[in-house]
Formats: sequence, structure tokens, C-alpha cells
Amino acid sequence: MEGYIHEPMLLILYALFYGVCRLLAFLPLRALYVLSDFLYLILRYVIGYRRKVVLENLRNSFPEKTEQERVKMMEQFYHFMGDLFVETIKMLHISEKEIRRRIHWHNPEILEDWKKKGKNIYFVAGHYGNWEWKAALEQIIPYQTVSLYHPLENRYFDRFYYRLRTQYGAEVVPSNMALRAINKYRSENQPIILFFIADQAPNNATNYWKLFLNQESSIFLGPERLARKYNAAVGFAEVRRMKRGYYEVFITPITENAAETTDYEITDRHVELLEQAIRRAPQYWLWSHRRWKRKRTATPQENPAV
Repeated sequence: MEGYIHEPMLLILYALFYGVCRLLAFLPLRALYVLSDFLYLILRYVIGYRRKVVLENLRNSFPEKTEQERVKMMEQFYHFMGDLFVETIKMLHISEKEIRRRIHWHNPEILEDWKKKGKNIYFVAGHYGNWEWKAALEQIIPYQTVSLYHPLENRYFDRFYYRLRTQYGAEVVPSNMALRAINKYRSENQPIILFFIADQAPNNATNYWKLFLNQESSIFLGPERLARKYNAAVGFAEVRRMKRGYYEVFITPITENAAETTDYEITDRHVELLEQAIRRAPQYWLWSHRRWKRKRTATPQENPAV
């Protein structure tokens, strides 16, 4: 976008967008959900947002379903996209009391046990449920949280999401700066929770290949490599939607001592857990993402060791 719009115009558009979002954030969620219902109609029937990508992903992932069932999944996905958009806007103006009422840990005793043992925790998650609201968990859990992310190409909207994700006290770090952030907190002897969103297609097409949603998929190995290097405790974090505007974070422990695991053990497990979550409620995953745009170019023996 920045390559086609002059800088002053881009800045004006961003200022308008941010101003409108700030005003909308003052509305209660029940009013914002009316806007979400309207957005669904736009996404589904007017612009058909990435309709071909969504349907192709659903067809390849659920070949056992009928086309009618897959179209219904697509419609449910568009409904949730509208909700996710307005819930993200609401983060600009929501109280600590309100966010505590709407998202909480289902099984916090796992965190308490790992903290007593002095463990750093690495949580792997996907673009599933409201992954933006998890930034508010800094108010709830007794850890410094650090979220890794891939900066957006548009620096203005990257700034917008950065402000949202850091306003509750979490640190947001570009993925290529992960080691620096980890070592900083290690030097301060401060335990952290490190969040990975690990369901994007990695840039290195020879990374690691595994069957995921019925398709051979290149898998990001970063969480496993770092967890084994620093012997972290690892869990899978599923942000499960209970009803409109309410979520619970379900933690599934993968290992307490990552250094004791075998190659790909952690990766295989978190990919399997994400697929289970998606199959349980497919509408809450990001089907518009071109997850399978890269094809395999290596044989299984060429996968690098962790």
C-alpha cells in the first residue's frame, strides 16, 4: 500500500482510521456487534473478502464435508471476522475490570506450579479465537509476558497494533529479536511467558514438513528450538470462545523440561493440538490466510535437525 500512496496521504488515512476507531471504542460491545453484523454482509456479499482463498482452504482441509457445509463454515468465519474486528477496536477503550470479566485462564494452576519451579514458560498458539485479547492477560497472570510478532508492511498499521498489544504491560518483540529479549530477562533473573503465534507459513520452505489439516505443511520450528535451548516449560494456549465477547484460555502442557524432548516432539504436539481446536470449531481460525502458498522443495531427510 505504501508503494502506491504518497506518504502525506497515507498518514492522513491512518489518522482518520485511528480517529474513527477511537470514537467507536467508546461504544459498548453490544452496539459494536451491530456494526459487526453489518461488516459480515460487506465481507460476505459485497466484497467477498478473499472468498476463493477461504473456500480453497476449507475444501482442502475438509474434503469429507459437502460444499454446502463448507460454505456454511465460510459464512460463520466471516461473522467471526466482524466480531474480531470490533473486539480489537474495543481494546482502545476497555477497563481492566471489563477485560477480566471477558477473558480468563481456565486452568491457572499450571502457571502457578511452573512458577514455583522457577520455569520460564513458552506458549504456542495460532490465529485462533481472539488472539489479540490475550495481550490483556498481563493484568491477570503473575509473569512478565513477551509476545513475538512479524511487523506489518504498513508501518502505520503496525504502530496501531503495537499500541494495542502493549497497553496492558506486555512487551511486543519482532521475531528476529527473540534471543535478545530472552537473554535480557535471563540476565535480570525475571521469569517470563513467551507467546508464539506459530501457524504462519515460515519463509524457509525446507523448515519442517508435517500433515496439518489434510495438507502437507511447512511448520515454523522457532518455538521448539528456543524452548530446548533454554529448557523452558512449553504449553499450547487455545483461546476458546465461550459466547460472543467472552473467552477462556485453555492451557495444555506439552513439556515441563523442553531440553529433555526429542527432535520435533514439541512441534508435532502443538500442531496436533491446534488442528484439534480448529476441527472442534473451524470458524474461529484465520481461513483467509494463504497458509499453504509454499510447496515442499525438500525431501524428509533434508529437514534440518533442531
